[in-house]
Amino acid sequence: MKESVGKRAADRVTPEGSRPVPADLLGRLVAVRRDLHRHPETSWNETGTAERIERELAALGLEPRRVCGTGVLVDVPGVREGARVALRADIDALPIAEETGLAFASHNSGIMHACGHDGHTAMLLGAAELLAIDRPPAPVRLIFQPAEEVGTGAKALIEAGALDGIAAIFGGHLDIHFPAGTIFVTPGPVAASTDLLRIRIAGRGGHAARPHETVDAVVVASHVVLALQHVVSRGIDPAEAAVITVGHLQAGEVANAIAGSAVLEGTIRAFKADIRARLLAEAERIVLATAALHGAIAEVEIECGTPPVVNDERATALAREAAVRVAGPERVATLPGANMAGEDFSFYQERVPGCYVRYGARPPGSAHPNHSSRFDFDEAALGWGAAWLAEVAQVAGRELQSGAG
Repeated sequence: MKESVGKRAADRVTPEGSRPVPADLLGRLVAVRRDLHRHPETSWNETGTAERIERELAALGLEPRRVCGTGVLVDVPGVREGARVALRADIDALPIAEETGLAFASHNSGIMHACGHDGHTAMLLGAAELLAIDRPPAPVRLIFQPAEEVGTGAKALIEAGALDGIAAIFGGHLDIHFPAGTIFVTPGPVAASTDLLRIRIAGRGGHAARPHETVDAVVVASHVVLALQHVVSRGIDPAEAAVITVGHLQAGEVANAIAGSAVLEGTIRAFKADIRARLLAEAERIVLATAALHGAIAEVEIECGTPPVVNDERATALAREAAVRVAGPERVATLPGANMAGEDFSFYQERVPGCYVRYGARPPGSAHPNHSSRFDFDEAALGWGAAWLAEVAQVAGRELQSGAG
């Protein structure tokens, strides 16, 4: 098996010659991450993961509590009581068969931490240890959230009271596009809304040699796919970020028969609420009209997913201050462009001010994208994430206590 690029993480230093966390702590975070990576669990099945988190927190003298089956919450006491700062990490894996060849590759067939949630979990555990040593000004709630990949974990935890008493929330995601030690803090929109579009087309099937007796669902579906692209290219301001992608089309059974029905599924994404609403309305109108134009009937189902992630101005300023304290101003930046991926962190931000950052984690050599069967990251990033999470709790806590005073 190949040697992990993170095996030397505990020995890695910054360009200035200092580590973001002590070497022994980074070593423990690497060990925890690898254990979680060996034993990945999909959304709402993170039982073993939650148990490991609880053991790590209990060893620090904290009192974790289980919510929603596999979610874990724990409160770190502050110097003074009052409104809490929340730090969040997602803990679930994906139904992907791992092909990394890592020595600590998944032991669970067909399941893999292909999005770095094992790293996020280790980072938040590291922040817990740092905060237990250096008590924060205000209480801090650590949220270990299940089911981010299916977009339902945050809402469930909110309903279970995860945000009760919370004044601000912070979180982040590993990013293999940037080197470890860099932290990207970006104001405003940083991730898109994610809505599911499902279309059923009813035509009239028949013999392939007699198309005039049919309404070909394949042809109608093809026109629908093309027409949907015009919603963005001709219906949305080119300066706005928006996406409609049809990723699944199923029709017909054999080569010599014309399909009488078709099913299409896709995703609709945007950064702004008004653009999102327009995309959803226009997509439905275009589908129904295109099907009718070709003599077919269409049914459109839109399943609303996660809202866009929009960083609050003040929370972003606090996140940037913490990042500069941890990494230095030359290694803190804003994202260079739009990221149309989704994140259910947005549900927290609908309730309280929050900021979501990106941690540089590019591994040496070839970097494989998130949700790839070969995904891996530079484990040196674990120390940077843990240090930033702990520091933003300190910075935001001081602001809360100052305001309370």
